[in-house]
Amino acid sequence: MMQQQLVKVGMADLNIASGGAVLKTTGLGSCVGLALFDEQNHIAGLAHVMLPTSGIARDSTFNIAKYADTAIPDLIGKMVEAGANQKKMIAKMAGGAQMFAFSAQSDAMRIGPRNVESCKQILSLYEIPVFGEDTGGSYGRTVEFDSLSGVLVIRSVQFGVKEI
Repeated sequence: MMQQQLVKVGMADLNIASGGAVLKTTGLGSCVGLALFDEQNHIAGLAHVMLPTSGIARDSTFNIAKYADTAIPDLIGKMVEAGANQKKMIAKMAGGAQMFAFSAQSDAMRIGPRNVESCKQILSLYEIPVFGEDTGGSYGRTVEFDSLSGVLVIRSVQFGVKEI
């Protein structure tokens, strides 16, 4: 049996894979694991998006992968450079949980739901359809994305393993 290559994607990070390599990210709470796939060319991408928009950035060194509005265009660009066709891409996502209960439902505290909304908005600008998602709730997730099949495997303590 052949061992699949594992490509780790850290928090506020992104990467691409092909040839059956598996992209993996852990610790998705309010963060969104956004997976893009070109089934024709078997090129996959995964971004671990922490925040909805770069407009709130105060970092002295700007991290493109941290924000939905900068990570998604960058991920699309890297996939196209590797031979993917943007018009053939589909998206899948997991995460975007509301990890803590707040008495005031201020928009600033809704990081998970805002991350999901922002990812969907950016994807629609690029006309990339969302084919599946496991978002929301109040629990963490780990995801693995297979660059050969396009299957996104989602693991959580509460709900076990799910595939989309």
